[in-house]
Amino acid sequence: MRWENLADRPTSPARTDAALFGADAVTTRTFDTPEFRGVTFHEVRARSIVNRVPGASRMPFEWTVNPYRGCTHACVYCFARKTHSYLDLDTGLGFDSQIVVKVNAVELLRRQLASRRWHGDHIAMGTNVDCYQRAEGRYGLMPGIIAALRDHANPFSILTKGTLILRDLDLLRQAAEVTDVGISVSVGFTDERLWRTVEPGTPAPERRLDVVRTLTDRGIGCGVLMAPVIPFLGDHPDQLRATVRAIAASGATSVTPLVLHLRPGAREWFMGWLGHHHPHLVRRYERLYADGAYAPKWYQRRITRHVHELAQEFGIGPTRAGAARRIPVRAEPAPLVSDEPTQLTLL
Repeated sequence: MRWENLADRPTSPARTDAALFGADAVTTRTFDTPEFRGVTFHEVRARSIVNRVPGASRMPFEWTVNPYRGCTHACVYCFARKTHSYLDLDTGLGFDSQIVVKVNAVELLRRQLASRRWHGDHIAMGTNVDCYQRAEGRYGLMPGIIAALRDHANPFSILTKGTLILRDLDLLRQAAEVTDVGISVSVGFTDERLWRTVEPGTPAPERRLDVVRTLTDRGIGCGVLMAPVIPFLGDHPDQLRATVRAIAASGATSVTPLVLHLRPGAREWFMGWLGHHHPHLVRRYERLYADGAYAPKWYQRRITRHVHELAQEFGIGPTRAGAARRIPVRAEPAPLVSDEPTQLTLL
């Protein structure tokens, strides 16, 4: 796509914009193209870009970088929907169409990495909203971010559903020569009908697995986060088998299943979608998630055990014959080694 030919419609930032976004508003834009019709971009100069993760002691990473807020992937289950309410923006369609772009992300990151107070800790990206969503094709923030991390030999990891990461393959290889780099692609299922309804703005699962294949062919080990496994819609044994088989065929170095969790904000939007598309499942979901955001441990354990067995059957893992050299991943969930459920809040 030739972005220089886009007809953008900027508007001057109002005084309330700065208060709304907690940053210095630059402008608000819309682009008159099919890809972005109905999407508004709020370009802001953020005040910080490296964020400490709340409750970091329970997470495999402590620091994150998120150049965007809101996501055109429009995944109906996305836990990050709640974050739009902090900006007084809608957590439903607003989350999918009101995208905050931190246009000074690279500048802020370089400043942080050069600070004497920064100790070179691992930085995770894509753990809130996808840094390779469609907006990245327009704003191109990730090449500068990766280059900054490379120049400071700072370890990092990326989790994505986007195929645009292949644009930055050379930069990733350069970074991997000087620091630990981890790449994970999220593919919770390969069912095309399910994909079209719950992840309407994402590349097809097959295209995401092509990304895994390309990365491994180029010597960059890539794991798959099998997330989310959606109860009663994507958890049938045949569906799990088909998904793990496809993941194995892509050359993934590991597969880690995560069962759907429904935090406030995401829960209301997902349950509304469920009532519209699968009303017969509403009561089952209310029972399954009666105790909170997470499915019961017995259910998580069952899914994890099944995927573990399939992974062994299909030979997924860093020791598989012909596997690509694996770049160490400090923030990636470990390959399955037990039948205990793994429930991280990455998606």
